[in-house]
Amino acid sequence: MAKRVAVGGFLHETNTFAPTKAGLDDFLGGSGAIPMSRGDQILAIPPTANQSIAGALAHAARVGWEVVPTLWCAASPSAHVTEEAYETITAEIIGRIAAALPLDGIYLDLHGAMVAEHVDDGEGELLARLRAVVGDIPIVVSLDLHANVTPRMVETADVLDSYRTYPHVDMRETGARGARALDLLMAGESLEKAFLQAPYLSAISWQCTDMEPARGLYAEMEELGAGLPSISFNMGFPAADFADCGMSVTAYGPGATETARALMDRIEAAEPAFAGEVLTPSEAVARAKDLAQAATRPVIIADTQDNPGAGGDSNTTGMLHALIAARAENALLGGLYDPQAAMAAHAVGVGAEVEITLGGQSGGDPPVAARFTVEALSDGVFEAKGPYYGRRRMTLGPSAALRIGGVRIAVVSAKCQMADREIFRHLGLHPEEASIIVVKSSVHFRADFAPIAETILVAAAPGPMAVDPALLPWRRLRPGLRLSPGGAAFSPDDLSSKETQNANA
Repeated sequence: MAKRVAVGGFLHETNTFAPTKAGLDDFLGGSGAIPMSRGDQILAIPPTANQSIAGALAHAARVGWEVVPTLWCAASPSAHVTEEAYETITAEIIGRIAAALPLDGIYLDLHGAMVAEHVDDGEGELLARLRAVVGDIPIVVSLDLHANVTPRMVETADVLDSYRTYPHVDMRETGARGARALDLLMAGESLEKAFLQAPYLSAISWQCTDMEPARGLYAEMEELGAGLPSISFNMGFPAADFADCGMSVTAYGPGATETARALMDRIEAAEPAFAGEVLTPSEAVARAKDLAQAATRPVIIADTQDNPGAGGDSNTTGMLHALIAARAENALLGGLYDPQAAMAAHAVGVGAEVEITLGGQSGGDPPVAARFTVEALSDGVFEAKGPYYGRRRMTLGPSAALRIGGVRIAVVSAKCQMADREIFRHLGLHPEEASIIVVKSSVHFRADFAPIAETILVAAAPGPMAVDPALLPWRRLRPGLRLSPGGAAFSPDDLSSKETQNANA
């Protein structure tokens, strides 16, 4: 008899230090990618999409589950999810699952780093409410590699299984792996659980699994966990100010406790290696210009602190000011989120000049007030072809290619991490032919841009995603957690002392 399984999803990565919150409309629209899907709309999510839900549905079709689709949605990383959005979406997911009872299992596609205005542990709260309704039905959850896994999440879900790559090119595979774990549970197998949290935070710029130390740690995870149904090393999202922020290990199956401890020992030993070189905007542009003189491929600069995939609004101008000041030639920058600038360009048309103030809405450096030439216009609808978005249809709204001197800017009307070359190409810009490329991304861009890069530099222009977690104004972490590899430990006593000093000043 076919197993009856409810599926759904609710994804958000929350930077509690970011400038803009995620409301219900952000989830309805899907941040330029897959919009909110209800019921059978979930079954229409492209099977090739690089999303966990797509992998789970593919497994369901192979083994003959009776799928009960509920609700799936995602919004671009930002500050807190509003209470309205959280309560509306959570209630609908749980309500649809309750209406579908009886069930043999439940599969959810979550992120693992959601913080709402009124709930620190977004996923843990959702799972606890769901568990109270469905009882002991097996629940399996796919998580992002950057999940801030909490004890409540581990307690209320039967299995939490996470991506193993950053850039996240294995989301679909992760969904299939989670679905296989659900098959084991629905067959009556009971799995030992293990959960450990690391003693330090690491910056996302140095978490790339194509580089050390992450590459080696994930290889060791695969080796250590070869006999387990599920094992995950979560890097954590180091910009969520609550007690359970940070890296962790979860393992399920025979010997899970010993395996998790062995992996955590390796993670702790790798602490000094989670660091790298960070340049100022002017330093990055100067070095890129020097390298470009002899390069045969583009020099790429990651504008990591304004990464819209980590809560930035993708509109700070530190890198653009640096390119203009250095008189950079044959340079591209994208994608800069400024709907008003895009509409102004559409109003005057291709070939015209437009005098505007571009970007800068999120603070930091001032907007770029100048006259730009409009080189191309687009409705922002295209198919992303790189491995990160996975041939996903993108809807970025009115978009424009603007030129000032030797710099061309891809301006868009929907926040979208610059992780696919088509975001340039749909505006007639050819990244393969550029000398310097600035991308508003931290690591995901590497999936599609690393193959064309001469080298990659990391720059720290103003933005809400600090390249070093120790720079953030933490208030609520667990005591003793080191704020960066080898750095100072968080202490509420130190915070109280500083506040007292400030009050007396």
